Amino acid sequence: MSEKKNTPHINPKGAPIAETILLPGDPLRAKFIADTFLEDVVQFNDVRNMLGFTGTYQGTPVSVMGSGMGMPSIGIYSYELINFFEAKKVIRVGSIGALQADIPLYDVIVGASASTDSNFMDQYNLPGTYAPTASWKLLKGVVDEAERQNVHVHVGNILSSDVFYNDDETVNERWARMGVLGVEMESAALYAIAAKAGVDALGVFTVSDNIVKQQAISPEERQTAFAQMMELALPLAKI
Repeated sequence: MSEKKNTPHINPKGAPIAETILLPGDPLRAKFIADTFLEDVVQFNDVRNMLGFTGTYQGTPVSVMGSGMGMPSIGIYSYELINFFEAKKVIRVGSIGALQADIPLYDVIVGASASTDSNFMDQYNLPGTYAPTASWKLLKGVVDEAERQNVHVHVGNILSSDVFYNDDETVNERWARMGVLGVEMESAALYAIAAKAGVDALGVFTVSDNIVKQQAISPEERQTAFAQMMELALPLAKI
């Protein structure tokens, strides 16, 4: 585990950060995950109230930290965790809006790849269009774990969007026609940063909204209703 000094956004004050780290967007969800699923927990960050914790899951060190909303925010935290604190497996856990009518609330979506409407990839100055993709090791690991637990998961392309309130009311329908399973706001940046650094990344999501059917779970449920997603994501620390 890393005990580096600090960055502008992470100051562990000597507390360890594990090589496997889970990134929910909400720092209070990070605290809930640490309190509910980890043992021997210590807090390693409170800068800007972006809470981070390290503990153990079945004896394996695991960290969990909020990453905020959107690609600029997760871009900062994931870059620092990977490049300064030596994170090797970075797993985004959070909510997603389903873009397919047949995906119910509370189901789990796994992002094999992440399309985006962002210009985040422009920084890499590539001579084409980059396709941000999850780590095969983690992707296979979560599918294997779902089969072991007899849990149905939806695996495929997701959309990482820069826009929550989109003035174009037809945009979700057009992404859905391309088979995109759901929309969130972070994974494309995480996948690109991890790929550049040669580490593993994956996004595992609970469906909080079905945009086609205009269904949603309550804000209170978003804090605590993600147990199945966590039971699939946490074993990835052991592979």
